[in-house]
Amino acid sequence: MGLIARIVEAAGIPTVCIIGLKEIAEKVRPPRSVHLKWPFGHPLGEPGDRAQQLSAMHYALRALYEVREPGAILEPGWRWRREAYSEPNDWEMP
Repeated sequence: MGLIARIVEAAGIPTVCIIGLKEIAEKVRPPRSVHLKWPFGHPLGEPGDRAQQLSAMHYALRALYEVREPGAILEPGWRWRREAYSEPNDWEMP
């Protein structure tokens, strides 16, 4: 995914990758990454947990807008099944 993101960015289209393995992102160096330490196969969260999934998407979209440093890996620090999520209501970018 990270290699594809670099090619897409080179064409002028911003990208952000949601990753589960930080070590891979450190080697591949996608332009922007959000590292979520969640179980493999659950990049956006638990099935049916709309608030958790929207929180992950919102965080990634904000990273797409705000991160300017190439190769940045953001970590929100969320813990699997130990956080209380509410649906983001501030979809407007600053």
